[in-house]
Formats: sequence, C-alpha cells, structure tokens
Amino acid sequence: MQTRRLGRSGLTISEIAYGNWLTHGSQVEEDAAHACVRAALDVGITTFDTADVYAGTKAESVLGRALAGQRREGLEIFTKVYWPTGPGANDRGLSRKHIVESCNASLQRLQTDYVDLYQAHRYDSSVPLEETMTAFADLVRQGKVLYLGVSEWRAEEIAAAAELARELKVQLVSNQPQYSMLWRVIEAEVVPTSEQEGLSQIVWSPLAQGVLTGKYLPGQQPPTDSRGGHATVGGSMQGYLTDDVLTRVQQLRPIADELGLSMAQLAVAWVLQNQNVAAAIIGASRPEQVHDNVKAAGVTLPAEVLTRIDEVLGDVVERDPAKTSRG
Repeated sequence: MQTRRLGRSGLTISEIAYGNWLTHGSQVEEDAAHACVRAALDVGITTFDTADVYAGTKAESVLGRALAGQRREGLEIFTKVYWPTGPGANDRGLSRKHIVESCNASLQRLQTDYVDLYQAHRYDSSVPLEETMTAFADLVRQGKVLYLGVSEWRAEEIAAAAELARELKVQLVSNQPQYSMLWRVIEAEVVPTSEQEGLSQIVWSPLAQGVLTGKYLPGQQPPTDSRGGHATVGGSMQGYLTDDVLTRVQQLRPIADELGLSMAQLAVAWVLQNQNVAAAIIGASRPEQVHDNVKAAGVTLPAEVLTRIDEVLGDVVERDPAKTSRG
C-alpha cells in the first residue's frame, strides 16, 4: 500500500481509504462489515472514514467494534459532523453546541479517545464561520481531534476557513469531495485553491457509485442486487444510468484490459493521478471487493491513457464547479 501526506501536515495516510457510508449498519450484516475491515487491514489500509450520520450513527459504532483491539497508533480514523443526528433544533449544523456534542458522541461510538481528522460534512451558511472554526480549534486543543477537514466546500469557503485556521493556529488539511472520471467539478476551482491553502482531497465515489465498474449496461435494467437496481437510488446516480453514459463507460473496458486492470481498478487509479488527491475512499460489502480495488494503489497511468479516457467520455463528464454537492 502506498501512502501520501495529507495536505501540508505531517500526517501520512494510505492512498486508498476504507469508507463505510452505504454499508455498515445498513446494507450489510455486522459480520460482513467486520470481514471487510479485516480485509482492508490485511492489504495495508490504515485510513478509515465514517460520519456520525451514516446509518443513523450505527456506522460509527460498527467501525468502532470492527477496529477494537487494533493498535490505535497504526490507524487514521476520520469522521464528520453536520447532518441531523437527532430531533432537536441543535442536533444539526456547525454550531459550537452541535460540534462539541457530536464529537463526544462519535468518540464514544468509535471507542477511541481522539479522531485523527474531524470534518465539517457540509458548509453551514446559518452559523458564523468563526464560531465553527473556534469550536473545532478547541477540540484540537483538548486532544480530541488532531487535524481538521471539510467536505464538499466551495473554493471561497475553503479559503476563508484556511485563513481562520491559521489565525487559530490549527491545521485545516483536507476537503472530501465527490470525484471520478465522470464527476470533475473540483478541478477548476477547488483543487487550485486547496493547493494554495495546503489542503489535500480525500475523494469519495471514485467509482461514480459503481457505474465505472462497468456492471451497468446500456439498454438493460440494473442488476437487482446492485445499488442502481434499488428502488430508492439517489438522483445523482440516476444521472449516470443513461444509455449515453453507460455506452461511453463500456468503451473504457479495452483500456483497462490493455493495462491489465479491472474497470474498478482503472477508475480508482485515475483519481489517484491527481497530485492533490491524498486518498480515494472505497467501500465494500464483500472482502473480495477490497482486494480488487486496492490493486489500484501505486498504478501510474501514462499521459496517453489519460487522453484516451477523456476522448472516450467526452461531454458526459460533469465539470461545472457550481455543482459542488450541497445535499
């Protein structure tokens, strides 16, 4: 497993991170979740990403139990705060009250005294940024959080937070955006700003919610056991399930074959070619998915391959920086 530095900090993380957004506590049984975590550890993944809102807080608890007994110093555990975790008016957002209470609850569920990275899961325009950043800084000084990050923040929001972090003498080191061959909205503004401010990207959905594995075929119904075949599939994924997109994705298969990679490995390797990306987050419902995806670590894609991928995908790629996820 290759490692990369996170932002301008001294923290080193595995360039493939294990995330449990759509699996732990909801889609797979706990035994299967534990097996996937063990597989991740076996292949050298040390970085684990979760959030308090995943599966209504259950995902953090499952991850905490799965990692129990591991040497804490050998792990980087990341979580997030913002989305509602209870019925109260203060059980959401980036107020001091919610940040502090959520952090304490996350630590308890994760069975740890600190998290390596605490991330603002979205930007909260209803709370002064100074309040949010000061609350985060206090958690750092208390030793409950080592580094700070954000998720799906726009370039100007990242720049403002980075300035406050410098004033508060804490380290804002990362942004966690959606990023894949099909979704490149961070490239125009977020990546240049992050490079200037000393932040890396920790990217989610490098497989475009599974579309880039090639398992969805144009003109055919999604497999019933797939995310695309689920009745409640989100709108963002529905946008990928068009014949135009799926036809282009199938045209990537010869490229993957020539390189000796699976479609999933090609997709993960592609995001890791961006030097501002510190890690690609993968999820899994079966250990073999971990073993497959992790083979993308350390792969270098030649410039001509990157050009061919761009030519194949053409205008189905989303590049509009205004499409930064707010939902």
